[in-house]
Amino acid sequence: MADISVSDAVPARSYAQTIARRFLSHRLAVAGAIMVVLLCASALFAQLVSPQDPMRIDTSQRFLPPFVSWSHVLGTDDLGRDTLSRLLYGGQVSLAVGIVAMLTTMVTGTLVGLAAGYYGGIIDNLLMRLVDTLLCFPQVFLLLVIAAFVPPTILSISLIIGLTSWMEVSRIVRAQVSSLKEMDFIQASRGFGASNWRIMLVELLPNIMAPVLVAATLKVATAVLMESYISFLGYGVQPPMASWGNMLTNAQGYFDTVPFLAILPGVLITFTVMSFNFLGDGLRDAIDARLKIDP
Repeated sequence: MADISVSDAVPARSYAQTIARRFLSHRLAVAGAIMVVLLCASALFAQLVSPQDPMRIDTSQRFLPPFVSWSHVLGTDDLGRDTLSRLLYGGQVSLAVGIVAMLTTMVTGTLVGLAAGYYGGIIDNLLMRLVDTLLCFPQVFLLLVIAAFVPPTILSISLIIGLTSWMEVSRIVRAQVSSLKEMDFIQASRGFGASNWRIMLVELLPNIMAPVLVAATLKVATAVLMESYISFLGYGVQPPMASWGNMLTNAQGYFDTVPFLAILPGVLITFTVMSFNFLGDGLRDAIDARLKIDP
């Protein structure tokens, strides 16, 4: 009887299966992923699950504490508006800003990193010196300076955050492209007459998506936090539209007497940032080929 080797009897795991197994073994990452899904679902379906109109003012119901009224489960604010409804709609704004800002960051950083890593030479030097210059300024400072001259809308705030946070992504992409551009499959593409843009977008870009995907999840958390910063300072999304940041701003005058108005949006911001960070850490550990893979 012919011998059957272990490799013949047990099929090798695919790359996707290995990543999934690693990710599922990372408990914090799984918890973060579940929390991200719940947050996104609550924001997406806010109109269906919101118990009240978030703009409805009822001064006879001001400062109701949480869990004392079925019609206002999480209480009301200084104008009698339902806190739960404003948290749900505020999540729409904060997460929308986070996702649009992340996409802006990823597109800008990836294009700059691709060009710098692929062309090298003077283009690389110019682009990387620009990156180094922008990194010299604190991001919050850049945000506040630009936001002071731009009308505060969801789109403008998202673009401002995205266009001031792409520098780290460009460095990651440049490093990956610099190590891949001299490999045989790239040389073969050049030999077949492929254009530079085709090589960058079709050959190189798919091979660097793993670290870019990890960076994208972390950038959503950063963008949500940045939106909260500038909204708290009065340069972000303006009332009466709710965001978690401007809800904190409105609550700061009542923190001694009605602390729940500040605690609730603060807790949601904290959980959102933690969840995306856990998700990003889990993806990084799952994708990193240098980590030992158990058989």
